[in-house]
Amino acid sequence: MSYHVLWIKNELKMFADDTKIRCKIMTEKDGATLQEDLDNLTIWSNTWQLKFNAEKCKVMHIGHSFKTEYYMTDGSSGKKKLESVQEERDLGVIIRSDLKSSSQCTKSAATARRVIAMVRRTFRHLDIEDFLVIYKTYIRPHLEYCIQAWTPHLLKDIEVLERVQKAATHLVPKLRKYTYPLRLQKLGITSLKDRRERGDIIEV
Repeated sequence: MSYHVLWIKNELKMFADDTKIRCKIMTEKDGATLQEDLDNLTIWSNTWQLKFNAEKCKVMHIGHSFKTEYYMTDGSSGKKKLESVQEERDLGVIIRSDLKSSSQCTKSAATARRVIAMVRRTFRHLDIEDFLVIYKTYIRPHLEYCIQAWTPHLLKDIEVLERVQKAATHLVPKLRKYTYPLRLQKLGITSLKDRRERGDIIEV
């Protein structure tokens, strides 16, 4: 949810108890304006007893080279300098200052592989029907959560995700003798890359 309010000059986004301010920094004056917004937010939050935890507030610089620093009031300790980060998890998605999705791909793949390992330990034999239920419900969602926000473009990241689906298809014993493309065909599913491209087309 995005807001434009009179006392905040930059774009303010809110979701539940999560608040973000986004500002395009072209000059040092833009940095000063952002600090002014942070000060106004702090005053508002103190007035309405919805205080921000300055320890959890971070700043991420994307693209600009100005040496800007930002502060928020933190109770009795006075103003606290906000930590500058290169990577931060936001609503379950890892955002990086270079806008690459490598970290998110690695995390998603690792989570999905843990589920595959659990399925392998739990089920001695899976037929195609049972596999599709388990895969579509418990494995693939980890590889596609909020995928519109972090679709991989680097070949190495695309392969990180695809290798997980490739490993998952080995859970069906009678399909192990086939190549990966043939396993997908017999399962009636497509590669993750094709699914993402189809999803983008539908979205457009």
